[in-house]
Amino acid sequence: MRRWLCWLLLVGTVLGQTGCFINRYSSNPIRRMTQLLNTSEDLRQVENEWERFWMVDHPSTLTPDRVSGVIQP
Repeated sequence: MRRWLCWLLLVGTVLGQTGCFINRYSSNPIRRMTQLLNTSEDLRQVENEWERFWMVDHPSTLTPDRVSGVIQP
């Protein structure tokens, strides 16, 4: 009984991840394209957020030349 329950849980998990039961995107082509564009835009912005979280988009404070970003005459 336990073995069958484990197999049933495994099969349900695998089928649930393939999009067979619940469709992630609409069947309307125009709406689906909008959804795909929004998803790709979100994934593109994740990289910028990750760099900002680890502060790799800022100049290093360990360099001997201090860069403040101020334009001097």
